[in-house]
Amino acid sequence: MSSIAGFSQKASVEKSIFGIQTGFLGVWLHNESKLNDSFVLRTELGLDAGINGSYERTIFALTPVITFEPRWYYNLDKRQQKSRRIDGNSGNFLSVKTSYNPNWFTISNHDNIVVLDGISIIPTWGIKRNIGKYINYETGIGMGYYYGFKNKNYSVNGSGGLALNLHLRIGFKL
Repeated sequence: MSSIAGFSQKASVEKSIFGIQTGFLGVWLHNESKLNDSFVLRTELGLDAGINGSYERTIFALTPVITFEPRWYYNLDKRQQKSRRIDGNSGNFLSVKTSYNPNWFTISNHDNIVVLDGISIIPTWGIKRNIGKYINYETGIGMGYYYGFKNKNYSVNGSGGLALNLHLRIGFKL
């Protein structure tokens, strides 16, 4: 926070942030690009993890994901006024997380596991905070819609339903 002749500078998101994050269900490279003082476009390329299990067999799989997520950091001015950190876009946010899971490959502990193409659109509320200069964490929750595309090779018709975004991630600013 800086001031010139008693006037404080308006709080703003950073111009561009690159980083890597991991959580219980995956790993992601990301960039947040400034659109204006409180909006960014977050883009991610990563691997989403999934677990499906029963008493007899537990399946673990990693599949690629591409995400576009406009974020509104809505409390930067308030955080700055209270002398709290806003560097690295540290603040609370609202977003519309739009993710595409392509059927490029699947890494799994079992053979012949296929994850079909799908898209999800999930309005999300979250927080992002920094620990030191390079370490950050974020958490978020949201409910939206998922649609799995029709696939003639696997005799699957397209279908959709409710989708949950519940994440807790720790990351490193590159």
